[in-house]
Amino acid sequence: MTRGASRPSDDVFDYIIVGGGSAGCLIANRLSRDPAIRVLLLEAGRKDDYLWIHIPVGYLYCIGNPRTDWLFKTEPDAGLNGRSLRYPRGKTLGGCSSINGMIYMRGQARDFDGWATTTGDDAWSWQNCLPDFKAHEDHFRLDDGADPKTGDNSRFSDMHGHGGEWRIEKQRLRWDILESFAEAAVEAGIPRSEDFNSGDNEGVGYFEVNQRSGWRWNTSKAFLRPAKGRPNLSVWTQSHVERLILETSGSGRKRCAGVVVQRQGRSVQVRARREVILSAGAIGSPQLLQLSGIGPAGLLKQHGIEVAHDLPGVGENLQDHLQIRTVFKVGKAKTLNTLAGSVFGKAMIGLEYVLKRSGPMSMSPSQLGAFTRSDDSQPHANLEYHVQPLSLDAFGEPLHTVPAFTASVCNLNPTSVGSVRIRSADFSDAPAIAPNYLSTEEDRKIAADSLRQVRKIVAQPALAKYKPEEWKPGIQYQTDEELATLAGDIASTIFHPVGTTRMGRHDDPMAVVDSRLRVRGISDLRVVDAGVMPNITSGNTNAPTLMIAEKAAAFILQDAAENA
Repeated sequence: MTRGASRPSDDVFDYIIVGGGSAGCLIANRLSRDPAIRVLLLEAGRKDDYLWIHIPVGYLYCIGNPRTDWLFKTEPDAGLNGRSLRYPRGKTLGGCSSINGMIYMRGQARDFDGWATTTGDDAWSWQNCLPDFKAHEDHFRLDDGADPKTGDNSRFSDMHGHGGEWRIEKQRLRWDILESFAEAAVEAGIPRSEDFNSGDNEGVGYFEVNQRSGWRWNTSKAFLRPAKGRPNLSVWTQSHVERLILETSGSGRKRCAGVVVQRQGRSVQVRARREVILSAGAIGSPQLLQLSGIGPAGLLKQHGIEVAHDLPGVGENLQDHLQIRTVFKVGKAKTLNTLAGSVFGKAMIGLEYVLKRSGPMSMSPSQLGAFTRSDDSQPHANLEYHVQPLSLDAFGEPLHTVPAFTASVCNLNPTSVGSVRIRSADFSDAPAIAPNYLSTEEDRKIAADSLRQVRKIVAQPALAKYKPEEWKPGIQYQTDEELATLAGDIASTIFHPVGTTRMGRHDDPMAVVDSRLRVRGISDLRVVDAGVMPNITSGNTNAPTLMIAEKAAAFILQDAAENA
């Protein structure tokens, strides 16, 4: 695997992958297995050699850091009462897997069955996606073979894989306040869950995480390290793609022939014999398509860009999970607020991590999870809780000084949709990101109902010994309108943007790619990242993105074999 400067003979590859994040790293690994295939992986950020990428709690130092984050912000949002939000996206090898919460969460079977219906392609059904999830898994539950209690591991092996590149482990910590919250959730009618990833994630339990022995396990480690030394794989970091190179055949058919890259202070052209694969994420991929003349014609003309292909869905259908962060002060409870509130406490936290790779420095941002229904009329779990033994105003801000815990709750299936649109023809300008949170009555109603449900859980006997006191938003807010307005004041993104290059049927005017992720109207160009999701999954989105990449790699190789 080469990472050096290009030579004149190195400007033509079989496949060019734009984006060295979660999807891009996996695809680069899969395509370069064949030594006859030359693969170039382009990443705008730097190598993932920054220490805080690899220490789990280091996300606090990676989000908002230009070393690892694109530093996007949303447009002022009416649903958030005019606020704009920090919108972290990974800018380093590993992409968002280098700065995210490390939570391994597939979603619900119904999500993927819905994709199959939307695309008209059963390849996206739960049963046909499950093998793609399992293909790269290395799940801790299968480390020792059979279940020690029953001598049988079929209940896990049917759902999980072992020996793959993507390590999944249980968390290396325990907090009494979280144990009590879990028991309170059970008292409130939420069942225990042994496995959130079996197709139905309803229940309460601890999140499983992408870590190995207390270190973050990102996709650069998982998929690029094993490919190191393959002479047919080149990885160029600090290489920002300016636009796609589009050519028109004699028959009028347009194809993507390569990319123009800003690298080492100059623009260079790199060409692809077979395909260009966009894996720049739900923000970066639509931005690059629009800059290249592929997107809504009106938007492109507004910025003086020649329309190569009028594709109105590019940048539309932005969906995200908005989490409402409720905070409760507690008495006689150990929380991270108090534990990390002194020099001695911080020293002990550091020592535990150095010696055991456990404790608060091994924490993902959220430890305990719950999936449940906002009201009894819901046919499935439509809320996700992220519960933490700490509180702060926002990630990256200091911890509060009083003992407290946070119970964040999000609507898994929001009906509010937004957009990603370029601001100019300059590739270095960040796009306008407008999620349009809480813009539908349904989403505002679920926001109010979810806040009431948090109060119901916290009022259960299991938490009574801590005498929890609602701090944010405050018990004085009671009506639907008050609670929805307060949600707009205190809610923030949970960093799950999807849908901006969504897949669909051939007769769907807003579909950007077909069910094999090929861009409509442009040959030899695919999008493989979270942007292709037609609807957001019912949970965290990194695992589904890897599944998409696994399936896409098979599509790419199958198509190449058929066209050979």
